[in-house]
Amino acid sequence: LHVRPALDMCDPEQEAMVPDISVQVVALVAKYGGLMWGEHGKGYRSEYAPTFFGEELYTELRKIKTVFDPLNKMNPGKICTPLESSDSLVKVSGLKRGELDRQIPIEVRTSFEPAMSCNGNGLCFNYDTTSPMCPSFKITGDRRHSPKGRAGMVREWLRLLSMNNIDVNELEHNEDPPTWFERFRNSTDKKPDNDFSHEVLEVMEGCLACKACSSQCPVSVDVPGFRSRFLSMYYQRYMRPAKDLLVGNIEKMAPLMAKAPGFVNFFLSQDWVNTSIRKTIGYVNTPLLSQPTLEKRLKLNQPQSTQFDLAKLQRLAPAELTKKVCIVQDPFTTFYDADVVESLVKLISKLGYEPILLPFMPNGKPQHVKGFLKEFAKTAKDASDFLSQLSELNVPLVGVDPSMVLCYRDEYQKILGDARGEFKVQLVHEWLTQIELPELKVTSNIAYGLFGHCSEKTALPTSEKQWQQIFKQTGLELSLVSVGCCGMAGTFGHESSHLEESTGIYNLSWQQAVAKFKPEQVLATGYSCRSQVARFEEFKPKHPLQILERSL
Repeated sequence: LHVRPALDMCDPEQEAMVPDISVQVVALVAKYGGLMWGEHGKGYRSEYAPTFFGEELYTELRKIKTVFDPLNKMNPGKICTPLESSDSLVKVSGLKRGELDRQIPIEVRTSFEPAMSCNGNGLCFNYDTTSPMCPSFKITGDRRHSPKGRAGMVREWLRLLSMNNIDVNELEHNEDPPTWFERFRNSTDKKPDNDFSHEVLEVMEGCLACKACSSQCPVSVDVPGFRSRFLSMYYQRYMRPAKDLLVGNIEKMAPLMAKAPGFVNFFLSQDWVNTSIRKTIGYVNTPLLSQPTLEKRLKLNQPQSTQFDLAKLQRLAPAELTKKVCIVQDPFTTFYDADVVESLVKLISKLGYEPILLPFMPNGKPQHVKGFLKEFAKTAKDASDFLSQLSELNVPLVGVDPSMVLCYRDEYQKILGDARGEFKVQLVHEWLTQIELPELKVTSNIAYGLFGHCSEKTALPTSEKQWQQIFKQTGLELSLVSVGCCGMAGTFGHESSHLEESTGIYNLSWQQAVAKFKPEQVLATGYSCRSQVARFEEFKPKHPLQILERSL
C-alpha cells in the first residue's frame, strides 16, 4: 500500500498530525505482520526500522552500511547508520518541504501551482532515450535540469523573494519597470549580489520548452509555463541578450525578409556574416528563406483558390461553406518551408475542398518561449479575435506545425482565459480523420518511417497512429519510429550556447533511427525536426502530408 495522507504540509497544524498518524500506521502494519518501507521515501520510516527488523538483522544491515559507506555520506540517516556511528536516523518529526513552502504566501503558491505541485516522484529522471521527457536532463545528467529540479529552483526563488519582502505580483506586473540604464547597470555590475535568480536562470535557459513534462509528468509540472513567467520577471531587472530579441521578433521580421529572399539568403550564406552573427548574437546555422516564396508558388499554381475575403465568406450560405478549408499560417512553414504549405493547398484541392489561405498573423509562440509575456498577451488577443470570427462560420481551421497549433490551445487559454474565444485550429491529421478519404490503392515500394514531434506526441498521444491509419487507407505503408526529442526545439538548437547539447540530444535517439532509413523514407511532422535532420544528415525530411498529396 502506498499511503499518502490528505494533509496540507504547509499548514503547521496539519503537519503536526503526521507523527501521530505515523505511529498509528506503524502499529497497524505491525499488527498484521507487515513491513514499513516506502521506496524512495524510505527516509521518513527509518526510525521504525530497528523495531521491524529486530536487533540481530538490523545489526547486519548496519554492518553492510559500514563496509560500503563508513562515513555515512550516502543518503545519511536513511535505512540505517554505520556501526559505531553517532549519527541519527531521519525522523518523521524532522524538517520537511512544507516548512519551507509555507514561507511563500498562499496566493503565490496558488499562482505557481505547476511548480508547487511537484511531489518529487522523479519520473523525469528518465534515461530512456526514446522517451520525450526530459531531453535536457538526459544530455546533462544534472538533476537541476529536470522538471523536478526546475520546480525546486523556482520554489526556492519564490521563498527567498518572500523572505526579502518582495511582492511577486508587483514584480510580475510592474507598472514602473527599471529603465534601460538601470537594467544595463544591473547587468554590468561585477559585485556579487547574492541574487539567486541567476542560478534559476541557468537551469531555465537549458530547458528546450518541448512541453513533454506538461503531459508526461504525473502531476503535470509544466516547466515552459513557469519558465516564461520567470524570464519575464528576470528581464525586468537585467538586460536581455540579443538572441532573445531576435527570436521574440521573428514573426515580425520573417514577412519583411521574405520580400527580398534572394538578397537575404545571399547575405546569410556568407561565412563572414555567419561568424559575425555567432559572435554578436550567439546564433548558428541561420535558416534560409524559401525560394520561391509561398506567395509566388501559389500565384503560379493556385491563383484563385487561396484568396481570402472575410466579408465574402460571411455572406455565403452554410451549404456553400461546407467545402471550404482555411489554412492558418505559421512563420516557420510559411517563410522557411513553403513547399509544405503549397502541398497542403494542393492536398485540400485534390480532396474536393477549396483551400483558403488566411493572411499571416503572428502566433506568439516565440514570444512566450522567451518570456515576452506582455507582448504575447497582445499577440494572442489579436489572433484570437481574428480566428474567432472565422470559427462562427464553422469552416475548418487547419495549421501545419504542431508546436504553433498547440499554442492556440494551451498557452492562449492560460493567458487569455475566457477572452480566448471558442475557435479551434486543427492539425492536418486531425482534419483528415474527420473527412471521407478516397480509398485508393497506391502502388509503391517505399515503406515510410514517421518521426513524430515530441510536443505533438505527448499532447496528442494518438497522432502518430492516426497518420498511420490515413496512410493505410490510401495504400501507403507507414511505420512509427520511437524517438525522443530531436534537440532543435524551435530555436534552442540555433543558439550557440546550446549547440553542444542540441547535437548530443540528436545523437541520443534520432541519429541511429534516421540511419536505418533512406532519405526518401524519412517523414517528420515538426519543422524543428526537419531542420535538425537537414543540419546533420544533409537532406531534409518531408512532412507526411506531402507524400499523401503526391499519392492522390
